[in-house]
Amino acid sequence: MFKKNVLFAALLAIAVSIGVHFYTRDNAPAPQAVAAPAPVVVQAPFTGPRSKTEAMAALMALPELKAWSAHIEKASGGASHGALIEYGPTPKDIAGKRYWQLSYVENTPDAAHRWESFLVGENTPEILVEDAETDQPLTLAEWRKEKQPLTRTASQ
Repeated sequence: MFKKNVLFAALLAIAVSIGVHFYTRDNAPAPQAVAAPAPVVVQAPFTGPRSKTEAMAALMALPELKAWSAHIEKASGGASHGALIEYGPTPKDIAGKRYWQLSYVENTPDAAHRWESFLVGENTPEILVEDAETDQPLTLAEWRKEKQPLTRTASQ
């Protein structure tokens, strides 16, 4: 009789522990999603002078030019592409700083249509945007605020 009671108590203890395990597992709050930390982008400090090729790469890295290029490709079914062309043979001097003169264009089978003209610092990290209305260069921050280039969908 003692063995039956011990066996019964052992089975009861096992059943209770299994029940507690499943009860806590099924009634536990769902794990909360934890946002992954934002990737750390380490940008090397600017070291000049910047070549024309490096100036073009800096422009094509701008989110606006990436978006424009994707839009042009999609809207044209691949017939047109975004491109950079040089519009001045040598860097332009503004207040003692030299800037590469580059235009972003929509390159169609028939012609190149200018979207925007940029001045990219040769010895400075600055990128300026030529404002045709005022004939004065804008900083990227001013251009983004005033012209809202990410909403643009066509050449001028």
